[in-house]
Amino acid sequence: MESTGYCPTGKVERLLLATDGTEYSEGAVREAISLAKGCSSSLFAMTVAETTTDYETLSREDVEKAIFAQAEGNLDKVRARASESGVDCTTIIVQGDDPHDSIVEHATEKRADMIVIGRRGAKGLAKLLMGEVAAKVVGNAPCDVLVVPRSARIEYKRVLAATDGSAHSLAAVRRAIEIAKRGGGTVVAVSAMRNEDERKEAEACVGQAAEMARKEGVAVETATPTGRSFDVIVETAGGRSVDLIVMGTYGKSGIKKALMGSATEKVIGNAGCAVLVVKAQ
Repeated sequence: MESTGYCPTGKVERLLLATDGTEYSEGAVREAISLAKGCSSSLFAMTVAETTTDYETLSREDVEKAIFAQAEGNLDKVRARASESGVDCTTIIVQGDDPHDSIVEHATEKRADMIVIGRRGAKGLAKLLMGEVAAKVVGNAPCDVLVVPRSARIEYKRVLAATDGSAHSLAAVRRAIEIAKRGGGTVVAVSAMRNEDERKEAEACVGQAAEMARKEGVAVETATPTGRSFDVIVETAGGRSVDLIVMGTYGKSGIKKALMGSATEKVIGNAGCAVLVVKAQ
């Protein structure tokens, strides 16, 4: 998406981009700048400078200077790219050993409407969205989180909405419909079933989503494949050329139920396209 004035996700006044400066953040940087341009958003680009063993022979002061200089250089590149697209970008460098905490803290402080982040990194955000850390970021963030694999490009034309009929998944369905409507796209509503005993429930879930889409004049496809939810979502997205998956989250209380440690986390880790995790209001 490179068009000025087209905001595919709805009102997004403040975007927080988390980057580690590696190739793994490329997709997030590209899509964050593009989204900020289209939505006329304020863009904040941040990185977490962590002490590593790469500087064992240096003093602590020299280590901190070297890490800060590298982080500053990485963010300068992001700011330059944003400027080329006509986007003002404020940069933030944080020193610490817990990237997920820093990201959540700054998203709250900046009143961000969305966090945009890559899926993997070499340093700094290396463990982000891998294992337990994924649940901490997505589950504790005060806003929506857009996770972008490095080669993923979001056209906002074929949007998969994962639903189990819960209030949280319905929030994702509504957002998916909104996005598809803005871009003249299609919603693919998916509900997984473990066996035939769950067919009626799964069909009811996608039926509800389809009715919601039709009321908004949005084209919709439905699917109720058999299998584990995360496998079904990833496979359907790949098979139907989906460029964005939209999922819900329970938020903080959901962490205790391990929701973010299972389906959503595994979708984020394995999908070839971007994943937008929506906070239910």
